Amino acid sequence: MASTTKIMTAIIVLENSNLTDIVEVSKKAAGIGGSRLGLKSGDKITVGDLLYGLMLCSGNDAAVALAEHVGGSIDGFSQLMNQKAQELGMKNTHFVTPHGLDNDEHYTTAYELACLTDYALKSKTFASIVGTKSYTVTINGRVKNISNTNELLGSFGGVYGVKTGFTNGANRCLVTSCKRGNLDIITIVLGADTKKFRTQDSIKLINYAFENYETINIKEKVEKEFDKWKQGNLKKIYINKGQKDDIELELQTPQNTNITIRKNQKESINVNINCLYLLEAPIEHKAIIGKLCLKSGEEEKMAIDIVSKEEIKKKDVKDYFKLFIQNYMRN
Repeated sequence: MASTTKIMTAIIVLENSNLTDIVEVSKKAAGIGGSRLGLKSGDKITVGDLLYGLMLCSGNDAAVALAEHVGGSIDGFSQLMNQKAQELGMKNTHFVTPHGLDNDEHYTTAYELACLTDYALKSKTFASIVGTKSYTVTINGRVKNISNTNELLGSFGGVYGVKTGFTNGANRCLVTSCKRGNLDIITIVLGADTKKFRTQDSIKLINYAFENYETINIKEKVEKEFDKWKQGNLKKIYINKGQKDDIELELQTPQNTNITIRKNQKESINVNINCLYLLEAPIEHKAIIGKLCLKSGEEEKMAIDIVSKEEIKKKDVKDYFKLFIQNYMRN
């Protein structure tokens, strides 16, 4: 994945360092080949400026300097990278370096790179850096202007990041984030023969996504279907040994009520509700009683827990005695 590796490098640095930390550039960092920020041995520069040099001009020297600062060494830093990859469920990814120069043990997949990027963009600092077209860094008190290598940033509608890449082994790579309206997408192009093809393929993917998909809010539909279900099913629920004979249910509030679907599948959205009909007291407040599943065709888009709105205690001796008296008086 060449320099798209630096997406992970930036995240590890952001989560394990301070932007104002001063880094002294080592001989190893200054001597690395490939794309460079232009650092020399003994240079002093902040972590923040190194991150801009890492993500805008794809500096391999910045990558090594950051890796040594955070991980103590390239090996130590790559361990942090792989730990994060495991944490994110990236089972087909392995990191060896912070810069992405060719190595047979350094690899990922387009899908997992997209998952990593999605995680990274949740960081406001990361999103701000990769969305910057040009920046001025300070090295040993001297200023230097750098520009972003991302050819789509600022030139194609909605693009707001994230990273280019190139090595002889990987060819041309480009990870792109693009937002129009409520639809926010990430596209991945790996292994393009030329920069022109990389750009063309990225644009095709972006256009395809916006032409064929849309984001809709399903809050109203879900609530309507749940209310309808409650009217026909609440009375069917039996609570064994409960102080109450009926139960109030509600939907657990989902983190996000927006889903992305194909435009031609908008009418195929359906709601399936499964619930327990025999309950045993005591029942805790917010106890999960069932699940509401939202599907588009056969694909599950969202699952929301159905929970108890209240606590229902188990009957004790007094409750049974009271029930006995009530029955006796009726007879």
